[in-house]
Amino acid sequence: MIKINEAFISPVSDQAKNSARRRKNFNFHQSDAETMHRMLNAMEPDTYIQPHKHELPDKVEAFFCLRGRLLVVEYNDDGIIRDHIVLDPQTGNFGCEIPARTWHSIISLENGSVAYEVKDGPYDPAVDKHFANWAPREGDDDALSYNRKILEYLGL
Repeated sequence: MIKINEAFISPVSDQAKNSARRRKNFNFHQSDAETMHRMLNAMEPDTYIQPHKHELPDKVEAFFCLRGRLLVVEYNDDGIIRDHIVLDPQTGNFGCEIPARTWHSIISLENGSVAYEVKDGPYDPAVDKHFANWAPREGDDDALSYNRKILEYLGL
């Protein structure tokens, strides 16, 4: 049995804080070929996850906030926000599920935030994510300002 508790997630969160990307995954699945992927996704507020969708092959993705606060945003095809939720176990907003073919991104709102993520497999990096061309790429100079604009727009 794997027990997902503070002692288990804290080292993953510490690795995120010390990584260049300011996030870190811990995979529970044993191979990329598995049909269901489960992972911890630790992320800091100064990380950027480019809006993307999973299609061809279609994949559903779910996020549950274990610690901290996370903003999950859905967009239409033009990059306009169509829905969002702040995941925060203290307020009872525990998780969300993103349908296949839906543009989405996640923004960490607190240091030490950790999500439990479930996504259809298998994982093939060549086709797993389709990145939005209307948003900055990861590593671009304006990536974090893009996050700030979203937060400002949503009043967060």
